[in-house]
Amino acid sequence: MTPILFVPGLLCSAEIFQAQAAALWPLGPTTVASTLQGKTIGEVAKKILETAPPRFALAGISMGGYICLEIMRQAPDRVARLALLDTTARPDTPEQTAQRRLTLEQARTGDFLSTALASLTSLVHPARRRDTALQDINERMARTVGLEGFARQLELIISRPDSRPSLAAIAVPTLVLVGDTDALTPVDRAQEIAEAISGSELVVVPECGHLSTIERPHEVSSALLDWMGRP
Repeated sequence: MTPILFVPGLLCSAEIFQAQAAALWPLGPTTVASTLQGKTIGEVAKKILETAPPRFALAGISMGGYICLEIMRQAPDRVARLALLDTTARPDTPEQTAQRRLTLEQARTGDFLSTALASLTSLVHPARRRDTALQDINERMARTVGLEGFARQLELIISRPDSRPSLAAIAVPTLVLVGDTDALTPVDRAQEIAEAISGSELVVVPECGHLSTIERPHEVSSALLDWMGRP
C-alpha cells in the first residue's frame, strides 16, 4: 500500500481534500501536508519531506501543485506517483504579483474573511458561486488558515520559481487535472504540463472551475483512483 500525501492550495485547509482522502484511504494511508511552515516554496517542501513517508504518492492543488513540483526537484526518488490539479508550472507574472499584494493589503486593512471568501468564490464555476455548501467550505478553510497564514502563502506563490524547465525530468505516473472553466490556471496551462511530462494523463473536468476537489469531488476522486491504479 502506497501512502498518499495531499498538498492544499492557497487559503485551503485539509478539507479541500476531504472527499479524495476518504475515497483513496483503502489504497494506502492518506495525509494532508501543512503549507504554513517555511518562507519559500523550497523551505515548505523541505519541511513536508521531513515528516513524509520514505516513499509516497503526491497530489497537490493550485499552490499545492507548485510545492509538489518543488518536492519533485528535491526528492524525486521518494515520489511514486504525481497528481497536479488546477495548477501551473509558470512563475507569477508582474500583474499577478501586483494583484496579490493588493488583495493582501485589502485583507489587512479591511475584513479578512470577506476578502478571502471573495477570492475563493471567484474561482469556482459561475453556476456554483451561490452554492451555500461551497461557501461554507470556503469560509471554514479561510478561518483555519487565517490572515497571517494567508500572507505567508501569498509570499510563497509570488516567489515561486519557473518549474517548466524541470518538467521533462519527471518520470513517474502523472495525472494532470483541470476544470474546464478554471480561470486562474486554465486548460492550456494544464496542457503545457502534460505535454512536457512523458506518459502523463490529462483530465479536463466538465462544468468545473479552479477548486475542482470540492466542486466536482466524485469526478476528481475517480480520476485519482484511476491514477493510483496505473502501472
